[in-house]
Amino acid sequence: MPLINKARSHSAVRGPDDLAHLRRAITAFFALDGFVFAGWVVRIPAIKEQTGASVSALGLALLGVSAGAVITMTLTGRLCRRFGSHPVTVVCGILLALSVALPPLTHSAVALGLVLLVFGAAYGGINVAMNSAAVDLVAALRRPIMPSFHAAFSLGGMIGAGLGALVAGSLSPTRHLLALTVIGLLVTALAGRTLLGHEPPTPPGRGQSHEERAPRRLDARTRGLVFVFGLIALCTAYGEGALADWGALHLEQDLRAHPGVAAAGYSCFALAMTIGRAGGTTLLERLGRTRTLVGGGATAATGMLLGALAPSVWAALLGFAITGLGLANIFPVAVERAGSLAGPGGVAIASTLGYGGMLLGPPAIGFMADWFSLPIALTSVTVLAALAALIGFGTRRVAVS
Repeated sequence: MPLINKARSHSAVRGPDDLAHLRRAITAFFALDGFVFAGWVVRIPAIKEQTGASVSALGLALLGVSAGAVITMTLTGRLCRRFGSHPVTVVCGILLALSVALPPLTHSAVALGLVLLVFGAAYGGINVAMNSAAVDLVAALRRPIMPSFHAAFSLGGMIGAGLGALVAGSLSPTRHLLALTVIGLLVTALAGRTLLGHEPPTPPGRGQSHEERAPRRLDARTRGLVFVFGLIALCTAYGEGALADWGALHLEQDLRAHPGVAAAGYSCFALAMTIGRAGGTTLLERLGRTRTLVGGGATAATGMLLGALAPSVWAALLGFAITGLGLANIFPVAVERAGSLAGPGGVAIASTLGYGGMLLGPPAIGFMADWFSLPIALTSVTVLAALAALIGFGTRRVAVS
């Protein structure tokens, strides 16, 4: 028996209650995405030991996540245009939940890389699909609530990482990640029922037919603007990737921090980002998109300058937290603007560029650290955050709210 009947699967969003239900369902998928991904990340050391992979072999295997995600993101934009963002989100949620259980079943770096291609494909797909669904809801509500969804992702990640750390000593990777599969399927079943029960909402003043909802062919100017907002997303994600991989090492190696304190560096950044996103809607309503982009970029640039060059551990931790607050709402705003301009295709382009920034950050920092020093290399985050602010100011006529 199908989960929902055909008539229900094609019902329109009729009022505020339906929009509220959709918001909760989409929020659940964002939280699930962060929760599952963080749960996998904390078990990487155990998977490395299980497969017997060297550091270099593990690094190549982990590229499977990135490769799968980048390859799938553009394709997912097309699937969303054809089938709708809601069904694609549900399918990707199922694939994400199932694929996270695969890594513990592998016993070689090659096999691990292959299953991580599948996991990365599901991860990239759900990111484009759920962001596309969120963009539709933002337009229908006429409120800048995009940061709240990304706050759910950040919170889910913190919970997933925290629980993963707690059970790492008592549960094998197989049982732990299988538990994530069960949780993922349950959340997808509950939240997916709402998504499959409604078509994406249409903003007031627009038609309801499929033809009226279909995205028009993009002209060169619109396509260029989408890439510009994708560049803003890249600048933001570059900083997040850099701090995730190099923040703790900077604190321990350059500032002689205790390993436990050094490990708290990224936690300070992630917590500040979560708090910043939780208040993002209020910030956007008061300041508008342009001021939020410019102010966020300037704040992040200042914070990272302090974090990279501070002479003490506590000043560096403060800098990391300020950076998190500054970067918090730039990525959500950039993706929302790209989506409002070009639909799911715009979300796919901005997400792909943003994910590329997260991939670019760690190796770029590593090369610059070899050439100069790690503190100097980390100031590249300052440069790109300032660039995001400048681009945000340059697109003020488009990003006005």
